[in-house]
Amino acid sequence: MSGKIILLPETLTHQIAAGEVVERPASIVKELMENALDAGATEISVELEKGGCQAICVTDNGEGIEPEDVPLAFARHATSKIAVFEDLYRVHSFGFRGEALPSIASISRVEMLTRRAVSPVGARLIIEGGTVQEQTEAGCPVGTSVRVSRIFDSVPVRRKFLKADMTEQGYCLDWITRLALVRPEIRLRVSAGGKTLLNIPAAKDAAERIALTLGRDFRDQLVPAVGEREGAVLKGFVSRPEFTRSNSAHTYFYVNGRFVKDYLLNHAVMTACRRIIEPRRYPAAVLFLSVPPGNVDVNVHPTKMEVRFRNPREIYALIVESLSGAIGAGSLVAAGQKVGSSDVARGAYAVRVEEALKRYRISSGPQKLFFGCSLTEPEKETSVTVPPPVVPESPPEPEQPREGSLFADLVYLGQVAGTYLVFEGEGGMVLVDQHAAHERILFERLQKRAAEAHRGEPGQRLLLPEVVSLPPRDLSLLTESIPILEEAGMEVEPFGGDSVIVKAVPAFLSDADARTLIGDILAGSMEGDRNLPLAERREKVFAALACRAAVKANRRLSCLEVESLCRDLDALSRAATCPHGRPFAVTVSTGELEKRFKR
Repeated sequence: MSGKIILLPETLTHQIAAGEVVERPASIVKELMENALDAGATEISVELEKGGCQAICVTDNGEGIEPEDVPLAFARHATSKIAVFEDLYRVHSFGFRGEALPSIASISRVEMLTRRAVSPVGARLIIEGGTVQEQTEAGCPVGTSVRVSRIFDSVPVRRKFLKADMTEQGYCLDWITRLALVRPEIRLRVSAGGKTLLNIPAAKDAAERIALTLGRDFRDQLVPAVGEREGAVLKGFVSRPEFTRSNSAHTYFYVNGRFVKDYLLNHAVMTACRRIIEPRRYPAAVLFLSVPPGNVDVNVHPTKMEVRFRNPREIYALIVESLSGAIGAGSLVAAGQKVGSSDVARGAYAVRVEEALKRYRISSGPQKLFFGCSLTEPEKETSVTVPPPVVPESPPEPEQPREGSLFADLVYLGQVAGTYLVFEGEGGMVLVDQHAAHERILFERLQKRAAEAHRGEPGQRLLLPEVVSLPPRDLSLLTESIPILEEAGMEVEPFGGDSVIVKAVPAFLSDADARTLIGDILAGSMEGDRNLPLAERREKVFAALACRAAVKANRRLSCLEVESLCRDLDALSRAATCPHGRPFAVTVSTGELEKRFKR
């Protein structure tokens, strides 16, 4: 590089800008569907070829585009939504920056057919690599059809970062699901490879739409949540305390009809559920927040997935109070008071709201412009500690066979915090995490069962088989994992539509709720790549099953149960960590104890 400053070619600048908007095929699906919704469509059809990696076609019956405006729709920063800067704070539509279509066209081949109701004929435009190849009149129904193909052909390095076709299809279904939830009046059809994946009719309200999109089982576990504060209105649903997930993937948050991922909002949801659901579990929720457009900045990121609120403290309080009242009805907290009373509500989130706002300010930057002014609110001398992930980024070192004393040889002294078992050994004190230890034992049993070719032999048959309805992506993922579940002793079969039927579970999970079990398996599998090698996918499923069945923290174990746990640990050929990589035993030497007591 000479270091000389040059002006980048327009084609290159368009491709760089496209990298911000078009991350993968799912980004194209999102942008085209949002355009269809902004055009007033009541019916949308989405066709995916090879999971969206080869081609995507989105067809709607919206108002269409004037023939003379069709080329302009592919010009950068051409929009009908805003004219002056102040319009950014009056935006009600999904798109407004004029970046989506030109960004898509710069990295693919786009063919658009469109016609307005007042026009006798439509317009056809073909554009490739950002250059118009053909523009003619064409006969077509009212509305717009956009077919995108040769995706990332002009930037092959981006194609290398795509996952397998089924994984990319899953990302597309995620976005389709998110947009389907926010507009219940829209009829939606999705197909892939000639097979219909979704056929969702128009619904009368959000509750019916949730049932049609995410499954009636999911909807039946939700309770309404409503609230209003300082002009902001919250409506939606949150799950009952007994219905939880192992991650936050089933929390859908919409601000003025736009799906967002916002730390402040998620933190508020978890604060509302604190002391009501079990630790390290997450609620399911579909929440719609309406805020005066002037009180929220939607123009902080090219994909518009992030927002900034003028009064974040009021928004946080609204969510906590509304959800606490919804899910806390009849639930008792430690002090014997019901969640929802003013004293408990203030005590529950007073400290946590400061933590959330601290992080909110940090993510914005203290000098970042916000509604025309910099953030000058003084920050407290505190820091937010983000816990390390449970699953290591790289596989742990191979565990070595244990040497020395067996666990059964140790002298059991008791429990600490109802979670850690305390033993006396020759070299000092041994602490055992009962959940992690039991998790390892069950994981090894599943591994042994699979190795001994027990596949096809069901575990504990259910007296009444359980029918579980699932969202499209979850259904696809679970269907792919059925052979692995069979190895674990589960008998799961497709049951038509969006459902599967669970006929048997592993013997040590005979008391588990089938819906919760399926949810945990899916949550664990979704954290990684769906196309991992079979051995790694099997380990993730087995780890999820072992975690669900293992003895939980804060449970008192009898001496007989402790003895049984020690014998099971001794039977393992290697025992150092739980399946997630956390150590389950810690030794405190006598020398360390003497040092602590300054002997």
